[in-house]
Order: sequence, then structure tokens, then C-alpha cells
Amino acid sequence: MAREELLSPDDQPEDAGLLLNEPGLRPKTLSEFVGQSELKGHLGVMLGAAARRREAADHLLFAGPPGLGKTTLANIIAAEMGTNLQVTSGPALERAGDLASILSKLEDGDVLFIDEIHRLPRPVEEVLYPAMEDFRIDVVLGKGPAARSIPLDLARFTLVGATTRTGLITGPLRDRFGLVARLDYYEVDDLQSIAMRAAGILEVDIDEGGAFEIARRSRGTPRIANRLLRQVRDYAEVERDGHISAEVAKDGLSFFGVDELGLDKASRAVLDSVCRRFGGGPVGLSTLAISVSEPTETVEDVYEPYLIQQGLLMRTPRGRVATPAAYAHLGMAPPPATSTGPGSQTGLFDSDD
Repeated sequence: MAREELLSPDDQPEDAGLLLNEPGLRPKTLSEFVGQSELKGHLGVMLGAAARRREAADHLLFAGPPGLGKTTLANIIAAEMGTNLQVTSGPALERAGDLASILSKLEDGDVLFIDEIHRLPRPVEEVLYPAMEDFRIDVVLGKGPAARSIPLDLARFTLVGATTRTGLITGPLRDRFGLVARLDYYEVDDLQSIAMRAAGILEVDIDEGGAFEIARRSRGTPRIANRLLRQVRDYAEVERDGHISAEVAKDGLSFFGVDELGLDKASRAVLDSVCRRFGGGPVGLSTLAISVSEPTETVEDVYEPYLIQQGLLMRTPRGRVATPAAYAHLGMAPPPATSTGPGSQTGLFDSDD
């Protein structure tokens, strides 16, 4: 079993520990990992080849929305290779010396996982370049004219990076990864299997219908499926007999504010704000974020992708626009189409100029 050393406890991923009195729900091997079949195939070949050569696996970059399994895959890679896992995050590495200290402690074959790698400061990122390619770093001793650079050899390690903002990864850093993979949202069938597996670990009494109801409202995200399962479990234990059927799952999810499409209160607030306050749009991201009291990054990275995927929201050069499906979901009548003004479909794709 790979040893995990958490270098920055304050920057743990949301699902890293779950609850202290509950067993971990993370799969430990590729065979246990559900979904992402193409990526699993690529990893199986790369890790198998590295193991045969008795070398560290190539560097890997995982991109995609939160909760799809990037951190879990880093754990699996270390476990499959039988090596140690070191965990940190981009915001935690404020100075080049912070990263140099971590790199110098790695052993041959170790896996270094950097979450939110796109948030690495530029001086820190530049330390990674020779470390990833040549497994060495240059340590500067002294200051001013007397300063001198000493090369320090590193153990051959595997860097696993995770990002929710692929576009913010610089070209020189991205090109140094042996595999750049994007994780996709999960199908309902896969999420149902994940819910059933988690229910078995948590000893939850659930049938296929209950698992399906949870899966279809999980917004394509395993982390959300596991969270909804725990909420419905609590509801079933307090309000019902403990067994989770499709009917109990529906009632429990409704109790916790999760609607038929899987939208929670915050997601509906975004949609409601566009439709009610701004007449269907277009409305700018900053204005929308202020209206729902959320950071712009949260609206753009957490709420919008699923709303767009479900055809409820559109991004245009002039701002966010609600679709007829959004009004139908909220039980509202769409505003009459006019040539100008809020809710107009004319000129949506004109430039801001």
C-alpha cells in the first residue's frame, strides 16, 4: 500500500478525507475505478510498461471539472506502481524553495501530485522545467555578486498534475507531460455503479432504483453522487425505515433541495438570477456572480458547465443568456422576443463594441 504524505493539509481536495468516522470511498486500483474507460486503457499501458522497465512512469496531466476523479487517479497511480505519494497544490507553493524542498526529498519512483497546478507562481513553475526533463534543479547559494548556482540531482519521479482550467496551463509546462488527458462527465450507468459500490462500503441498504435516482441527479460527477448518497442515507434512517428505494431517494433529494435535473439551490440561484433579474440576459459574468454572492471562478467553473451541458444556459460574447429550457425548468414563461433589450435573441453574438 502506498504511503500518503500530505504536504499541505489546508489545501486537501474536498473529498480527500470524507468523514472521519466513515471508510474512504476512493477506489484503490484501476480495476475498481468506474468510468473513463479510454483514459484507464492509456494508464494501464503506460503504468504496465513502466513497471516492466522498472522505471518511473511518465509525467501525467489530468484536466476537467472538480469531482471527476483526478485526485483518485493520482492515488491509484502510486498504488499501482507500489510507490509513495506526495500531495501538494499550486497555491501552497509560494516560493521556488518550497518546491525545491519537496523535490529533494522524493525517492526513486515516487509520485508527486500537484492539485490546481495552473495556479503555480511563475518562478515555481520554472523550477519544474529541469526537474521534469532532466531530474535536476539548480540551487542558488548566497546573494548578490557572490551568489552561485549548484546543480542538484533528483530521484526519478512521476509528476501528476491536476487542473480545472486547462487554458491557464502554459505551453512549456503542458508540453513536458507525457500524457495530457481530460476527464469527461460520467454516464448515469457509471454513476449508478459508483453509488452501489459506495453503498456497499458504507453499509447502506439501497436497491437499484434508489441508486439510479441518485445517479441521474448527480450532474455527471462521482463526488456529488457520493454526497447525495450520504444525504439520502441520513434521510432514510430518520424519516423512513432505512431502506433507500427510488421513492425514498426522490423524497430525500427533494428534502435536501436537489431537483429533477440535479440542480441544487446555488445552481438554481444562478439560473433564476439570469431569468428573473436580467430578463434572460445577456448578462456579464461579474454581474451574475455578484447577484448570487459567489466568486466569478465558482460560477464559471462549478455552476455554469452543467447548466450549459443541460442546455439551460448559453455563453455569448455579450454575456450569459438563458434558453427556453431554463424558463421551462423554473416554471416561468419566457419573455417575448424583441429586437432589443433583455431576453432578445437578436444581436447576441455581436461584439461588445
